[in-house]
Amino acid sequence: MSSSEPKRSPSSFHFETPLLDAESHSLLHSISEHGGYAYVSMVALAAAGDSRAAEAAGEMAWEQLHSGPWHSVLPIWRDAYSMACLYLARFHFAGGEFKEALRVLDMGVIMGGPLFRNDLDSAIAKVSAEARSVRVLEDGRVDESSLGCEERNNEVAWNLPVKALTNKMIAKMSSLSLEGFLREYFQPGFPVIISDGMAHWPARTKWKNMDYLQKIAGGRTIPVEVGKNYLRPEWKQELITFSEFLSRIQSNDRSDDITYLAQHPLFDQINELRKDICIPDYCSVGGGELRSLNAWFGPPGTVTPLHHDPHHNILAQVLGKKYIRLYDASLSEELYPYTETMLCNSSQVDLDNIDEKAFPKVVDLEFVDCILEEGEMLYIPPKWWHYVRSLTTSFSVSFWWNNCDENSTSSSY
Repeated sequence: MSSSEPKRSPSSFHFETPLLDAESHSLLHSISEHGGYAYVSMVALAAAGDSRAAEAAGEMAWEQLHSGPWHSVLPIWRDAYSMACLYLARFHFAGGEFKEALRVLDMGVIMGGPLFRNDLDSAIAKVSAEARSVRVLEDGRVDESSLGCEERNNEVAWNLPVKALTNKMIAKMSSLSLEGFLREYFQPGFPVIISDGMAHWPARTKWKNMDYLQKIAGGRTIPVEVGKNYLRPEWKQELITFSEFLSRIQSNDRSDDITYLAQHPLFDQINELRKDICIPDYCSVGGGELRSLNAWFGPPGTVTPLHHDPHHNILAQVLGKKYIRLYDASLSEELYPYTETMLCNSSQVDLDNIDEKAFPKVVDLEFVDCILEEGEMLYIPPKWWHYVRSLTTSFSVSFWWNNCDENSTSSSY
């Protein structure tokens, strides 16, 4: 053990798992009924102190999670994976291996089921506190103390789609009341930029500080997208630490292997970052409920291709700026959506390189667009098509919510 590690003996590190203790028998019984006898045997050995058995149980559950389409995976195997992660993380933590314990616990959060979520969260809080106290989360620190959204702006050509900022601009309002938002934008279904709705967010200042992000999230594992966008064949996903992600953002690499933390429920995973933002009051309009709260964080040049979403959406631009283009929901046919079920909410049209022969209807189609500046929020009505390009290093938060009369089981992309 290095001099920077705790003076206590490694075995003194322990976290409680009350849900695991209470629910494991019932879950293991269900797993046995579905043929998971080998998994149950490994978990029994893990509970008796065998770390290799815990690792084997995790591998078995992992195989089940990848045995077919995600929606076809039995929920008990997601909970089984969380269970194995808790056992394995307990061994790592007891050995003073804080980074590895955090990695395993994060995998349980990202890939596991809901049964042991509270155990995972409390374990993450305890391991993180111990790790910070001995300063072992600073792997791969970047040199800058600031994300430098504005300074890096000149490094990247804005490369906007044809006709950008020459058409009708999205309306921009300040001091917009809830009544005014409801009457003028929500009910008729029009987009609007709200210029002063997030000045009070701690994130507006805290997230500019690289040391803060490293301290809060540096050792946490997150899923990222690598490649130009999800419609490209070379696009892929990776699991890396937040620290490695920050290093990639700060690098000068402008290849097609751009890394993007996109549409991830980061604030459910890292509670400390959740405290830095506020749910806009506008999300209560319509009497529905918040459906998802996602992070979008990446370097200049990240692109979300033209697509639409099923819910009301407020995109809050915490850091940096983005170009955003919107097409009315009524123009779906002219935007040539994919016919495949998984991509039916995405357009075949590449706005960065429009094939006018293949997609002639889109050439003269009306749209509205804007540069969404730092500190502004954009309301995007349901089913409105939108294209998004980061012009600087950018950190955005999206809030999806539905009307009280909408089906609460509607799918989301």
